[in-house]
Amino acid sequence: MVSVERLFPTPDETTQATPIDMLGGEMPRRLEGRESLSNLLLGAGGWAYFKVPGSDSLRTYSQVYDFVEVNSTYYEYPELRAVRSWRSRVPREFEFSVRCHNEIVQALRVPHGQVLSRIMERMEEICKILNANILTILIPEKSEVHEKALSAGLEQAISTFNAADTRIAVEIRGARSKKLLRTMQDNDAVHCVDISREHPAYESTILYTRLFGKGEHNVYQFDDGELKDIARAASKPKFEKSILAFHGVRMYGDTARLKKFLVTGRFPQINGQTGLESLGEVLREDTAFPASKSELVAKQGWKLFDLTAKKRIRAGAYLRRLPEGRYNSPHDVIISLRRLAR
Repeated sequence: MVSVERLFPTPDETTQATPIDMLGGEMPRRLEGRESLSNLLLGAGGWAYFKVPGSDSLRTYSQVYDFVEVNSTYYEYPELRAVRSWRSRVPREFEFSVRCHNEIVQALRVPHGQVLSRIMERMEEICKILNANILTILIPEKSEVHEKALSAGLEQAISTFNAADTRIAVEIRGARSKKLLRTMQDNDAVHCVDISREHPAYESTILYTRLFGKGEHNVYQFDDGELKDIARAASKPKFEKSILAFHGVRMYGDTARLKKFLVTGRFPQINGQTGLESLGEVLREDTAFPASKSELVAKQGWKLFDLTAKKRIRAGAYLRRLPEGRYNSPHDVIISLRRLAR
């Protein structure tokens, strides 16, 4: 299967305004706003794609955002000296969350086994070094682990894990039985969901949400209204702490836009242009021309552009108005749309 990364741009590697631009051209770690944001942490899934020429990606990232979710630990166990390096390169108050290695799914087949204990011990070491706030365990949609074994295994994993203030959050992609959810709740695990799509099955003092949006895979950009809804859900009094981990091809920009809104009450523009000029900038990012109308809608329609300085809409709203045919450049698209407006 062709990877999403080969079909679409990597996170924010486009001509859009950078996250730093969206925050006003400055890089303070925490922006002081009208209200305290101390209980609301905003970040993204990793720092590898956060590129600022001439700077250390993680160090610069930590000056812009509140926390980062370490994704690489899902695929491999890092050397502890590398983990110590991550911690040493960020401010003391900067926070990490960590993903549990994917081999835990197979280990859950045999509750009380040595493999499960070894995995949790290794993750515990990493979390202690980083003073991580959350360790996330992902149960894939096709885990093929029997419900009884899964519940017993999770109970063991949670009960044996001991890393200071690190809480365990469980994300379940497949079916969720009442027994499994009860096991999680009884063991004080956070139910991790994408709150742009659903809410946790039970209450917890901590909200940990991995935000992918409503697109296919990780191909999505949250609009202003959706970001407001996310902030509203995360700010409910029942949560002592809410941790928002954005994912996808616009994760850095989406995080920066929400943070700017929380501080100023206004969303920043996508690229500094308005109307069809803004749409043209979006199409210049990575569109493969010549392209048909259907190709433009499918590959570019999910993106946002600035209709006005205060209003953003999806490119698809305008691209669907195009006459059928093939277009050779962004200029051709814009000219055709201008003709329709006459």
